[in-house]
Amino acid sequence: MAVEFASNGEIQLAYETFGDASGEPLLLITGLGHQMLLWPDRFCEALVAAGFHVARFDNRDSGMSTYLDSPDQRWWQALLGGGRPPYTSDAFVDDAVAVMDALGWQSAHVAGASMGSAIGQMIAVRHPERVRSLTALMSMPASGSLLALRHIRFGSVLRMGRMRHGTDRAGQEQRIVDLLRMLASPRGAFDETWAREVAARGYDRRPFDPRAERRQLAAGRSRRQKLDLGRLKAPTLIVYGQDDPLVRPSGPKALARAIPGSRLVGYPGMGHDLPEPQWAELVGEMRALAQR
Repeated sequence: MAVEFASNGEIQLAYETFGDASGEPLLLITGLGHQMLLWPDRFCEALVAAGFHVARFDNRDSGMSTYLDSPDQRWWQALLGGGRPPYTSDAFVDDAVAVMDALGWQSAHVAGASMGSAIGQMIAVRHPERVRSLTALMSMPASGSLLALRHIRFGSVLRMGRMRHGTDRAGQEQRIVDLLRMLASPRGAFDETWAREVAARGYDRRPFDPRAERRQLAAGRSRRQKLDLGRLKAPTLIVYGQDDPLVRPSGPKALARAIPGSRLVGYPGMGHDLPEPQWAELVGEMRALAQR
């Protein structure tokens, strides 16, 4: 796929598409610190086969999109919302809308994973006319409140914070493999071949920058006011892994209670990832959601 760029002011956002304009538009939003490659190519192709025109993109401060700069801070300071990030979570919303505009999409189905789910929620509340349906994966209610942290398994966060790898290519690629292994279900099969391929492709696009990830985290924690999810009118599917090592089941369940008429689906054997054995059922759920 050819990488194209959308503009949000001075911010350039790299995106790729699968399928063609005959399909229903579907925007995929990735999570904290990750590139768009975390949406597997073959998963995107399965969505095309189900009738979607799929776009995935790199958030600002990731992949081939624009990187900003700011005084560095420790990851726990970013998690607790310390300092003044160069942008807030609202910037992620504007970036996603800019990608839709570049594609000529007046509206689209939106699917977000982890932090991408929070971005999707904000788009659906701020720009309801742009969102046909919302799929929220590995999620919880979008909020910068410290109370939201009760849905997080801090043991996993601490393990991620303690990971140490070399800064050369081999070390950076191994970091991604180890991180994806940790986020996968402890009971499921881990696709190491795919993880290493994604790690290598990601390094070639842009080596990992921990400062950028911390800026994204700080921006996500910048939203202090509560998002009124009761205003979210788009048909909503909430998907979670019953073996997610990062987000407790209380997170997606709280989100389901907050969004009127939403559908909650939990998969055993699924972690904080998109394991291939769940693809067929998940794509079917997304197709049914789009038909609503």
